Amino acid sequence: MTWQTFSLIHIITLILTIFIIVGLYFILRNKTEKVKIITLFILSLSGICAIIYNLIVWDSPLEYLPFHMCSINAIILPIAILTRNKTIGNLLILWSLGALVALILNYPAADYELLSWTFVIYYFPHTLEFGIPILLFVFGIIKLDYKNIASTLLITFVIYTAVHFINVGLNNYFIKNNILDWAGNVIQVNYMFSFSPDNPALQLFYNIIPYKYFYMLLVFPVILVYEVLIYLPRIIKEKSYNVAFKQI
Repeated sequence: MTWQTFSLIHIITLILTIFIIVGLYFILRNKTEKVKIITLFILSLSGICAIIYNLIVWDSPLEYLPFHMCSINAIILPIAILTRNKTIGNLLILWSLGALVALILNYPAADYELLSWTFVIYYFPHTLEFGIPILLFVFGIIKLDYKNIASTLLITFVIYTAVHFINVGLNNYFIKNNILDWAGNVIQVNYMFSFSPDNPALQLFYNIIPYKYFYMLLVFPVILVYEVLIYLPRIIKEKSYNVAFKQI
């Protein structure tokens, strides 16, 4: 039985994702902060395991280098947990959404056999990359701060741009040196999908601006709206407090 996309089993796994995150909350809510940090750190290493698995198992490791957003997320998530760095933590509130999108729009993994290692290595790291940043803020391990909106947008833009030029450099090298994949085709990578979309949601942006790299820039206004909505309750609360304080 394959996972498929928007099949009954796919929808059940999405519901399971919510249960896993909520379950972790209830398991850890009365634990000490040290226990929470250790537990979340250990769970966060699943993303590193997934990167290693993909590099070793697939026949074309050059196509599985850790340059997709979820792979970069997997690398910095353990760092965020150990350091409790506010800038990185607030960045992951955005990037965790990318992990959720990868679970919902699971087209690259839709033909994975359910409960096969390929499915497990895809599903559980993405679930934890989505849930752990949320738990970090729910538990107060890292504080939400709307002042990090600018740094989140800037870091995301810089990393996306850097990855695009990595794509350009790698693809030119592969063509020049005739580097082939397992099927005998010249390898061409598309990390962070800067060259072309891989799902209908990104295809909408590409239809508006049909140019590699530039079409993804349309995502940033959406990101800004998302960020404002996330931080809006805290912004309102802080502004209300400041007004009340001035009236005293």
